[in-house]
Amino acid sequence: MPEELVGEVVDFFAKPVVAAVHATSAFKVGDTIHFKGHTTDLQVTVNSMQINNKSVTEANAGDDVGVKVPDKVRHGDSVYRVV
Repeated sequence: MPEELVGEVVDFFAKPVVAAVHATSAFKVGDTIHFKGHTTDLQVTVNSMQINNKSVTEANAGDDVGVKVPDKVRHGDSVYRVV
């Protein structure tokens, strides 16, 4: 399936398991995103996300957004939206 780059992981929090993503393009709740890195290959459907501890339904270019993930991702991993 084709993918488009939508951001990069800037931090990871183990509890709760959340990736901090700097968005370079828009994505929203319900989208399937793919984290890719040197040792990371994780595909997730976005169920919830937050900006500054407030739930949002969409992230736009320039936003730093927290996305709940089922497993570890790493700083510098690329984030793609599956289209």
